[in-house]
Amino acid sequence: MAYETIPSSPLSSLHPSSSSSSALPDPSLLLPSVRNASAPSPELPEPAAPGMTCVTMTLGAVSNLAALAILSRSSARRRRRPKSPFLLLTGALLLTDLAGHLIPGALALHLHLERGQRWGLGEGRGWAEPGAGLCRLFGACMVFFGLCPLLLGGAMAVERCLGITRPLLHAAVATVSHARRAAALLASLALLLALLPLVAVGSYTPQFPGTWCFLPVHRPPTAADAGLALAFSSLGLAALALSLFCNSLSGLALLQARLASRGAQKAFLTGAGRGQHGVTGRPAFPSPVRSLDVEMMAQLAGITVVSCVCWTPFLVLVSASVGRFHGGSGPSGPGQGPRPYERQVLLGLRMASWNQILDPWVYILLRRAVLRRLCGLLQPQRPSITHSSSSCADWPGPDACLRSTKR
Repeated sequence: MAYETIPSSPLSSLHPSSSSSSALPDPSLLLPSVRNASAPSPELPEPAAPGMTCVTMTLGAVSNLAALAILSRSSARRRRRPKSPFLLLTGALLLTDLAGHLIPGALALHLHLERGQRWGLGEGRGWAEPGAGLCRLFGACMVFFGLCPLLLGGAMAVERCLGITRPLLHAAVATVSHARRAAALLASLALLLALLPLVAVGSYTPQFPGTWCFLPVHRPPTAADAGLALAFSSLGLAALALSLFCNSLSGLALLQARLASRGAQKAFLTGAGRGQHGVTGRPAFPSPVRSLDVEMMAQLAGITVVSCVCWTPFLVLVSASVGRFHGGSGPSGPGQGPRPYERQVLLGLRMASWNQILDPWVYILLRRAVLRRLCGLLQPQRPSITHSSSSCADWPGPDACLRSTKR
């Protein structure tokens, strides 16, 4: 999702004047040619520069395209193997992040251009009127592209938890067709929530500083608006909590398998040193954790941490906005600056927008090739394995062990 810089004054449509003289037209608005450009009217804030929107949209698009290219090449190398549901869900997540940058970013740039033209002509901002088509479309995109990646991240965590803790159940349930249906179902849920205000169930309104539209968070919401805001924040927080829970179970299972493998290896080597094993060959202790499982868990853990850091503040603020007005706190007046809560929501939105930029880099950097090179830089060179007491259990995988014996 794209975000904007803060203009000099808040959106006037969110803060109507309460004085009786507000019904009189402003002569400077009737004669825009005599209006002083250096001192803009507080009723019509000057549009912000679209530079930040262009930078974030370009960076997000390039990052997600690079991650999709790496994912496609990795899938092509494994074309003889069954397609992994995890890779399918990862591709759906990257595609959603890519569209979440391009579509809202294009809408934000269009709003910037339109606001700049209307500012120069001294006209009102038709897009910012409640119920305007462009504002409603922008708000629907913000809800859909904000909620869908969180739901897909939760599905990825559940898939990995089944694959690590219940491999037999995973082989029977987590198929490619089921992964496609799950991705389509989650996307449909996010789309349904986003489209409800378009059929008069709730509404989308311009938000401070007038450069984005979302569910009402700066004015007393109606019952439908409050329900949609709570549904959005609750689904997002539930997806993050589910991801954390499933990742914790998966991480503990991988750690337990690793410790069991090391313990069995140590017992085997101790028995071999005492001459208790009369035959040579591969030891009969549990095989080490597969490097592919470790790679996918590292990527998923990184995506989950990034999502929690980026999205939790915004989701909590949206949820808190429902009870904020019931406690008697209202929006700021026309001659006042924005309240701290409005700036907090804008800051939370900016943090959330970085999630779609960081997700592809988590996938790019936490790959086996990158992790092996990083381990090679951090660890000293291992000696060549020349006797049976050395084992491949400490290596990331059997391929690395075979390469080490050939040095």
